[in-house]
Amino acid sequence: MKFGIIAERKNPPDRRVVLSPEACKKVLENHNEAEIVVEPSSIRTFTDEEYKRMNIQVASKMEECDVLLGVKEVPIEALIPNKKYFFFSHTIKKQSYNRKLLKAVLDKNIELYDHEVITNPKEQRLVAFGRYAGIVGAYNGFRAFGLKYDTFSLPKAETLTDQDALIAELKKIKLPNIKIMLTGRGRVGNGAREMLDAMSLRKVNVGEYLEQRFDEPVYCQIDASEYNKRKDGVRGNKADFFANPEEYKTNFTRFTKVTDFYIAGHFYGDGAPYLYTRKDAKQSDFKIKVVADISCDIDGPVATTIRPSTIAEPIYGYDAETETEVDFKDPKAIAVMAVDNLPCELPRDASIGFGSAFVKHVIPAFFNDDKDGILARARMTTAGKLTPKYSYLESYANE
Repeated sequence: MKFGIIAERKNPPDRRVVLSPEACKKVLENHNEAEIVVEPSSIRTFTDEEYKRMNIQVASKMEECDVLLGVKEVPIEALIPNKKYFFFSHTIKKQSYNRKLLKAVLDKNIELYDHEVITNPKEQRLVAFGRYAGIVGAYNGFRAFGLKYDTFSLPKAETLTDQDALIAELKKIKLPNIKIMLTGRGRVGNGAREMLDAMSLRKVNVGEYLEQRFDEPVYCQIDASEYNKRKDGVRGNKADFFANPEEYKTNFTRFTKVTDFYIAGHFYGDGAPYLYTRKDAKQSDFKIKVVADISCDIDGPVATTIRPSTIAEPIYGYDAETETEVDFKDPKAIAVMAVDNLPCELPRDASIGFGSAFVKHVIPAFFNDDKDGILARARMTTAGKLTPKYSYLESYANE
């Protein structure tokens, strides 16, 4: 089985890679039947020379490979027919901008595996960049806070080498006695929490957060059961919320009255209530002035997020009264950081973490007859057709 590490071709450039040189070495050590070829790239976070030093072949020979591994969508003109591909296709939610890509995959008889649907038998994701989105998103949020109030200036995350470098910068700043709210306890939320803990910020529970005043900055991390409540007044729980989101309403507005800085690291599903609406943000007791929306659902549960921002221009302002974008330094503005490709700012760490999971969970499936169904669940297309699990995309692909 010959694996090809393809060069990323989507713009803006993405420096991440599925397998680092060290990950490639592990694959070859663990599987005698495996071969790896790395396509040359001038933008990849690991240089061609770093692969060569690990005795990994670097050559423009992707046509000779059986399985091609990438991160972002492959441009249609670069797709090689009759191959197996792994990449984030961004088609499973019928994203209109990638309809032609899915059609091309089918027309070119490509067997497509989407990283987003690589799961275990319980349908839990096995490979993801979420932790790194949380790490960078929290850092960017503090950077936005400092710029909003001209209290400190942090360098951009993309100019720093790794998570340790981000933490080192955060340890230099002095925060006022603010309250920081963090939603989500998944990969994203816990990635953000790593940064808060690394800063030695005090963590408090919900009751303390809502009722007490502190002479130091503090944070509170909550999950769905704490920012939603059942409409019928019956005590709910996280499992019930995910099964019946339409039966719930927000309970988050109690936090907006005491929160200075909000980090959104939760998952938002169809039918779930907004955490706060544009109307909520207009209220005189709405206190939030800086939002790091890592989840970045546009015009969604965090109503101040009206568009994604970019790595180049990561912060914009939201005027609650006019519901329009303004300068984030405007005293009336809520500063919003809503970069939707945060792991790109920490490409080396993100690639190492992603590759470690890919080597552990996905690569063995090629050599053990896919005994756990890893490949079967992630296979979206085969023989020019959608697999049964993804047949719901047929009308979308053929529009």
